[in-house]
Amino acid sequence: MLELTKIEAFYGPIQVLFGVDLEVKENEIVALLGTNGAGKTTILRVISGILRPKSGEVTFKGEPLLEQTPPEIVRRGIVQMPGGRGVFPGMTVYENLEIGGFLYGKDKARRKHMIEKTFEFFPMLAERRRQVAGSMSGGQQQMLTLAKSFIMDPDLLLIDELSLGLAPKVVDDLIEILRRFNEQGVAMVLVDQHVDLALEVASRAYFIERGEIRFSGPSEDLKGRDDLLRSVFLRGESAAV
Repeated sequence: MLELTKIEAFYGPIQVLFGVDLEVKENEIVALLGTNGAGKTTILRVISGILRPKSGEVTFKGEPLLEQTPPEIVRRGIVQMPGGRGVFPGMTVYENLEIGGFLYGKDKARRKHMIEKTFEFFPMLAERRRQVAGSMSGGQQQMLTLAKSFIMDPDLLLIDELSLGLAPKVVDDLIEILRRFNEQGVAMVLVDQHVDLALEVASRAYFIERGEIRFSGPSEDLKGRDDLLRSVFLRGESAAV
């Protein structure tokens, strides 16, 4: 479905990705792991069209993406869920979802249909449709952020730090929703600092360090690579001190 080939990317004069190769098959969940600053979010930005690489190729369903704008890439079926809580706190749940469907333009019937379809997967949000988003808990806001991503009916969902700062029970609920969407045919790239969680959900994984892919293969194989995963845990422990 998605293929990145020999991606080289820069922020100004600083190179941040070095020959990155990555692929996602149809209906697959892929984990993208690594330390903070390794290049995970940069890869998502390249896929979404937010950052144009200096060299390399990106194809989606066999068609090149690098000349497409971010809105065009969304229309093709790639949607990114941003890290942190991507809600408008002064708007209601329903208004946030309406904005999530902005690319439907004047097709109000289509947008309304997708909102109601999304509410079937998020009954808690359906009950709170008139509640101001900023008055909800952090977990509920993260759930709304995820729901906004599904309004655009993605074929491929890019998820940046789903579990950040959330209680385990909330994370479990979000993961169950992701699994249900995956059963509906939505492929995913999951970036998360919670390594065990990501490897449990994903069938394949990539580990990136300093802009280079150090591992690619089945998630089970990465679980045994203490030489790689130990650096993630150590960085996380240092950041918490």
